[in-house]
Amino acid sequence: MAPLLPILLLSLLHLSTAIKFTLPAYRYPAPKCIWNAAHPNALVIVTANVGPGVNQRVDVEIIDSGPKRNVYLSKRGIKGEGRLAVTTHGEGEVGVCLRNFIEGDVGYEEAGKLSRVIDLDIDIGADAVDYNAIANQESLSGLETEMRKLEGIVKEVVDEMGYLKKREERFTETNSSTNIRVQNFAWFTLFSLAGLCAWQIFHLRAFFKRKYLID
Repeated sequence: MAPLLPILLLSLLHLSTAIKFTLPAYRYPAPKCIWNAAHPNALVIVTANVGPGVNQRVDVEIIDSGPKRNVYLSKRGIKGEGRLAVTTHGEGEVGVCLRNFIEGDVGYEEAGKLSRVIDLDIDIGADAVDYNAIANQESLSGLETEMRKLEGIVKEVVDEMGYLKKREERFTETNSSTNIRVQNFAWFTLFSLAGLCAWQIFHLRAFFKRKYLID
């Protein structure tokens, strides 16, 4: 089982997504987003091939899932095949969001038929690096190029293991804090019930004394 662990990790870290879909056009379209997990300072390469379409404009935004919703890139009116590159800022997910706007004077029936075919390819981390270009630039041999690829993949494995370790530490701290709060609440409830019972006994005793039911 142990020899299979590195292979399993490498397969999980193959962060590449290819998708082809039809994007309907609207006057005020909602964004269609494709999300992928990414580590900090990871290179993200988006290759978008936008099919032809009259009276339509496709805009693209690359954002993240952080609280601030960082916008890494925003481009209007992409056509044909385009290549976009960004570097992530933090841990989380990176989303490629597309909108297809209707432009010009288009009738209601015709507008309902407008759409464009989008062919999207998203590479993250080691998959996004063009090792052939690096090999040509640095005059690397085939073996050296493969070693450079393996180095990038191993770095991703190390980053992934570090991320999982941090998540485990956060979960452990959260569980410990939750257990302490539950325990404190349980003791508070117990003492409150005990105090309520004591008060009720003294109150009833005083009431019965006033009614001369007991001495």
